[in-house]
Amino acid sequence: MELPLIPPMLATPGALPPAAQDARWAYETKQDGQRVVAYLPGDGSVLLRARSGQDITAAYPELGPLGTALGATPAVLDGEVLALDEQGRADFQLLQSRMGLAHAPGLAAHRAAKAPVHLVLFDALHLGSRSLLRLPYTRRRGHLEELGLDGPAWSTPAALVGHGAEALRATREHGLEGLVCKRTDSVYEPGVRSRAWIKIRNMRSEDVVVGGWLPGKGRLAGLPGAVLVGQRAAGRLRYVGGVGTGWSASERTELASLLRAAATDVCPFDPVPRLPEARWVVPRLVGEVRYSTRTREGMLRQPSWLRLRPDLAPEESAADLPDDMV
Repeated sequence: MELPLIPPMLATPGALPPAAQDARWAYETKQDGQRVVAYLPGDGSVLLRARSGQDITAAYPELGPLGTALGATPAVLDGEVLALDEQGRADFQLLQSRMGLAHAPGLAAHRAAKAPVHLVLFDALHLGSRSLLRLPYTRRRGHLEELGLDGPAWSTPAALVGHGAEALRATREHGLEGLVCKRTDSVYEPGVRSRAWIKIRNMRSEDVVVGGWLPGKGRLAGLPGAVLVGQRAAGRLRYVGGVGTGWSASERTELASLLRAAATDVCPFDPVPRLPEARWVVPRLVGEVRYSTRTREGMLRQPSWLRLRPDLAPEESAADLPDDMV
């Protein structure tokens, strides 16, 4: 059966719904993976399309058996491909080694043996000969759960209706990326970034020491495009990433002056990061940054600048790399 092409519905960044409306919303864990729409035509095959519409089926050969999970029943399902670490948590860095291999099936099969993926399903868009797009979320979820799609490389995690504050707190306590809030009466809006779905990303903040910067380009010429930051570990300053957002124009100009005054030819990071355009500074400026998660090497993901900490000398700050990253 030829199935309709359906671009995925997208969530809008925001906050928890008001407490008075809590029971009208369902809550799902925000996954740190690659969004996919899975097409099961009912002939034993499966087609996976990325958010862009690109066919990425060959990148994930372990998901091929999903094509037989519903027998001859055609379906279009929405979900996210994850790579899981040893604790069973989504690890985007692991997943990156699998992405982009749709045109290299041999390499994809090799990587699958070392870093297998798991498909989390959270919506049903088409089932049999019927479109489910105009059904409310609760009915679509009901159809999805009735399919019983829990296999060796795919699952259908439960969604929680109500209790949003508790759900968000649980994601933070377990180190998960965040929460997606979905209005229970909402229809599926293909390709639309809708207010009926709200995503909340858990962010963390920590002190860092500024050890360098990268020159800005275009309208930022002559100013720092990003600062290079580190944290202490075993008596040395370890590079943990570049931060390029979070300043107003005046704050960026002030920071440029401070960086010029601290210029040095000696890289303060050990080991020295491979950044050909980097300008180094004496590591005496302390800042606070916000970020989502860390890579296994301790690098900050999606960092943004919160504030300069002129009240703190580097040795007085809490700019220490976590023990499990040392």
